[in-house]
Amino acid sequence: MFDATTRSGGTATVSPRSAAAELAVATAGGPVPPAGFAARVTRVLLSPWSRLSLLVLLLASAATAVLLFQPQQLLTDGWPPQLGGFAAAVAYAVAYGVCTVAFVPRPLLNLAAGALFGSQLGLASALAGTVLGAGIAFCLGRMLGQDALRPLLRGKWLKAADGQLSRHGFRSMLAARLFPGVPFAAANYCAAVSRMGLLPFLLATALGSIPNTAAYVVAGARASTPTSPAFLIALACIALPGLAGAVVAWRKRHRLRGH
Repeated sequence: MFDATTRSGGTATVSPRSAAAELAVATAGGPVPPAGFAARVTRVLLSPWSRLSLLVLLLASAATAVLLFQPQQLLTDGWPPQLGGFAAAVAYAVAYGVCTVAFVPRPLLNLAAGALFGSQLGLASALAGTVLGAGIAFCLGRMLGQDALRPLLRGKWLKAADGQLSRHGFRSMLAARLFPGVPFAAANYCAAVSRMGLLPFLLATALGSIPNTAAYVVAGARASTPTSPAFLIALACIALPGLAGAVVAWRKRHRLRGH
């Protein structure tokens, strides 16, 4: 029994072991297997900057869709007649959340919630949409943007803000929601880039958004009676925090100029 070849009746035959060795030699200098190329492509697609680019693309597409479909027409056209009651409020909460991710201003959505569903159901729908939209933005920012953006937190103010959110996430986000000068989307993505947990973020968003959301919802529900006490109180609750925020911002800016 020969390892390479055997002869039977003058005919050379190749053993299975020799055939396997020849096949290995023949393919050793061939093209690179596709598995290596697929692994490189996967690494590129899952890299931090590729995921950040995907996040920017998703947000730009959502904002473009809002401009094309114009959901603010609900204020003039009303809710579809086939939806009513609790089902309509749930549908509006989902639409509210998606619209906040697409940078639709929350005051407009809150006014619409009050005009469509009244004060109580409108407030519940608007708060649910607020928490849903904040959660979607947080998860998108955490999965697609955190790895790329965290290495850029090198400035003094950026590091301080990141440390505050990471160590005292709940109370920091609660203050950001209560303070009218902090943009909703900016707070969402800042929290996502930090090391703040999702549950404290959602809880702080739900609690901190109640006063401002309620004021706008009541104003939307009582817009037909602008002289009613409820409408006037709602306007005061909207105007006074905004004025206080403007005064605080002006004083801080004045102090920075003085230094």
